[in-house]
Amino acid sequence: MASAALILPGATVTVVDARSIYAGYTGFVQRISGDRAAVLFEGGNWDKLVTMRLSDLSAS
Repeated sequence: MASAALILPGATVTVVDARSIYAGYTGFVQRISGDRAAVLFEGGNWDKLVTMRLSDLSAS
């Protein structure tokens, strides 16, 4: 399910893994290491940095 678009730090991505509690959430890639990306989710009064597989993300 990986996106055809290149995912780099600073990119806006959406979680496409239906099993994830973050499915459908949109965030910003902070850094990439190997096949994983640290994605920053912001919402209202909370911010959360989560590490996810690149294959679970789609570039927006």
